[in-house]
Amino acid sequence: MVKEERLQIIINTLDKDNKVRLDQLSTLLNVSEDTVRRDIKELDNLGLLKAVRGGAIARSPIPKHYREREHYNQQHKQTIASKALRYLKDGQVVFFDGGTSVTALAAQLPGDLKITVVTNSFPVANVLEDHPSVEVIFAGGRLHKTAFTTVGQETVDTFKKVRADICMLGICSLHHSMGITSMVYEDAQLNTIMIDRAQKTIALSTLEKINTVEPYYVCPVSDLAVIITEADPANADLAPYKKLGIEIV
Repeated sequence: MVKEERLQIIINTLDKDNKVRLDQLSTLLNVSEDTVRRDIKELDNLGLLKAVRGGAIARSPIPKHYREREHYNQQHKQTIASKALRYLKDGQVVFFDGGTSVTALAAQLPGDLKITVVTNSFPVANVLEDHPSVEVIFAGGRLHKTAFTTVGQETVDTFKKVRADICMLGICSLHHSMGITSMVYEDAQLNTIMIDRAQKTIALSTLEKINTVEPYYVCPVSDLAVIITEADPANADLAPYKKLGIEIV
């Protein structure tokens, strides 16, 4: 079997299971584990998967640019946003990050809800600018043109000065052992601070981001109080998180 065929089989197997093991691929491809390890490294370098000890796991399938993400999987994001509304009460201070599921939540906030939203997301601020009873604190800084958020020390300092009741966190990638990860280093740093400064963190994630990983580490999944997806909470992919004591909605 030529290398190109092996690489395609690895990708196809990963697409089905979101993970592959060296020993399984060695048997499937009838080659040594060292050969499989080299193949996985090549695919990792191409950004097609994430090599881990003993194999590889999938990377997040979401587009990188906000303009592409805002129209991606919209129905599922609306479902997630509807589920998240139950956690918001009058008088709360809430962090909203730059995730598109979080923007969908902002758009669904009831007109009589009285909360303060602290955000670095231009789309979130835009959605809430005409809301009659939600106060908005916008964290300034340098514009991240791909994500439509602010980043940098000024942004960090704003979040550090607030003690929030809840952090509504849009998820890039989430894995029960690898933790929460991001495609962007500065986003990962800022999310870590937001989680640290909130009493409770609620992850908003479509199911396809579950059991995937990206390069930049945010925190362990044990830092989450709740994971909200569009799926039934009994879905098998969510079972490892339920075992960790995380509320699944």
